Amino acid sequence: MALPCFAFSQGQFELNLPDHDDKDFHFGISLGTNRSFYHFDFNPRFLNYDTVLVVESLQSTGINLAWLVNMRLNDHFDLRTYPLNLVFTEKAFQYRLSYPDPFANEDSVTTRKVQGITLSLPFQLKFSSDRIQNFKVYMIGGGKVEYDFAANAGEKNAEKLIKLNKLDYGIEAGMGFHFYFPVFVLSPEIKMGWGLKNVHSRDENLKFSNVIDQIKSRTITFSLIIE
Repeated sequence: MALPCFAFSQGQFELNLPDHDDKDFHFGISLGTNRSFYHFDFNPRFLNYDTVLVVESLQSTGINLAWLVNMRLNDHFDLRTYPLNLVFTEKAFQYRLSYPDPFANEDSVTTRKVQGITLSLPFQLKFSSDRIQNFKVYMIGGGKVEYDFAANAGEKNAEKLIKLNKLDYGIEAGMGFHFYFPVFVLSPEIKMGWGLKNVHSRDENLKFSNVIDQIKSRTITFSLIIE
């Protein structure tokens, strides 16, 4: 009886794709899901006025589609990037209002959603363990630059929205596992991302915006990578 990944022949273990990690470059595709939210700081206006009582950032689920390029440095280190990396998110703010406006479809608890279609360009340093038969553990860390096509900072008719800038940058770190199959390598991976740039385009005239000062993105991503 033979297993697809771990096969035995005449009592010896069969090593799948023995030359895979010796290649200078290899490529892959990544499909993932993310949980994203915003970390924010209040503006002094929040304490001086009673229009908005509470503000919370709600977590939401999105998807990631990416193309991987990996460059080998030595037996344990690689450089990785995703030249085509699309991230779809929907973040939301929940407000508790003292004086909701029924003509604007507001309740005492009102939610404002922010859609995101982001092109992300990460650069990662990858550290891998020694290969144990058809299994390997690795860790990653690096930086990223992101451009959100759906950001609305330039819109004039955004009275009911939080205005966000299109450009963001940050750092990310995570870990994953390589499983070597006869014709491909499957890598489940989890990573966290921290935005470093204030993406809030604050508008003093918007009650959903003027109580918030800085807004920075936070993301947790689980991906399956096939190389």
